[in-house]
Amino acid sequence: MTGADEMSGGIAEEVLLARAYLSRVAEPPAPALARFTATVGAVEAAARVRRGAVPEEVTAETAARRTTEHAAADLEAARRCGARLLVPEARQWPTWPFAAFEVCGAPALAPPLALWVRGPGDLAALSQLSVAVVGARAASGYGLHVAAELGAGMAAHRVTVVSGAALGIDGAAHRGALAGGGPSVAVLACGIDRAYPAAHEALLARIAAEGLVVSEYPPGSVPGRHRFLVRNRIIAALGTATVVVEAGLRSGARRTASDAVALGRPLMAVPGPVTSGVSAGCHRLIREGAQLVTRPEEVLEIVGPMGEHLLPDEPEIAVRPTDGLDPVALLLHDALPAHGARPASWLAAEAGVPLTAARAALVDLERRGLAVLDAGRWRRC
Repeated sequence: MTGADEMSGGIAEEVLLARAYLSRVAEPPAPALARFTATVGAVEAAARVRRGAVPEEVTAETAARRTTEHAAADLEAARRCGARLLVPEARQWPTWPFAAFEVCGAPALAPPLALWVRGPGDLAALSQLSVAVVGARAASGYGLHVAAELGAGMAAHRVTVVSGAALGIDGAAHRGALAGGGPSVAVLACGIDRAYPAAHEALLARIAAEGLVVSEYPPGSVPGRHRFLVRNRIIAALGTATVVVEAGLRSGARRTASDAVALGRPLMAVPGPVTSGVSAGCHRLIREGAQLVTRPEEVLEIVGPMGEHLLPDEPEIAVRPTDGLDPVALLLHDALPAHGARPASWLAAEAGVPLTAARAALVDLERRGLAVLDAGRWRRC
């Protein structure tokens, strides 16, 4: 098998060239072009876009770039950096997760026309059981710890961690997954041949070595503010569910959460200190209906196969010696001195109960090993 065959996965070269052209000709999301391509096929869509023989709404998305012919150069640039073009015609395309784009129908949530991917992973397989973990770039130590624990917990159960490779929560989640020996998928807002942020160049290399680095932007594309928001829909779609660890009231993580809900994915959020601005967005999400989670097991209960990761209704609570005492016995127990001893009449007056009731309660406390009668006086055991 040639290098070209390995890259294409058996897809005809004309399809790869057409998809590479379409990947560059319109700025994502391009809902009209996506619908048009799904109707006439990639090769025919590319030919018609080049001629300008397309519906008006497609023209609006493609007119500025339709004469740009970089398809062959983009495929070669991908090969040089060890990447390949993944297309909807390929077996590894995440058809089922991306079906949510069609069901949703929102223009801002149009499916990608193709994905540039780097790494050995099978995106269709990796997205079968996965969790998107997102959050603030300016994360707290608490948030970084929780994100790493979630990543490691998912890895322990072979659940793919999907995130955006950003500083802060994203990076911590990826590192947790890698440390746990599990798969991870990083979705970029720039070309697949760029390491962004530069501080995560080594992290992206590790993800690419064991999982996948993904981008819908052709090689050489620079990161832009709007592209970070646009790529969040892919993070949300590739996750079986989304967990927000820390987020401000206005943040990219909140956008991912919104996309996840629109795509019908379960949404979870981790609570933080009520005084923390980077947890304010999480608290708002919880008030709006997101599931509150605090540990990996609670996430697995939601995303795992039915019945496989069920948790007890409540965590175990330590049993106290006074559990089960009636109200009078509790009052007498509180009245018992820690040092010294007192007669029943004094204890009855201190507890504010009748003497007869106090005597009966003291006998019960003695039976339970909570009080001792010593020379006619009672003391705490």
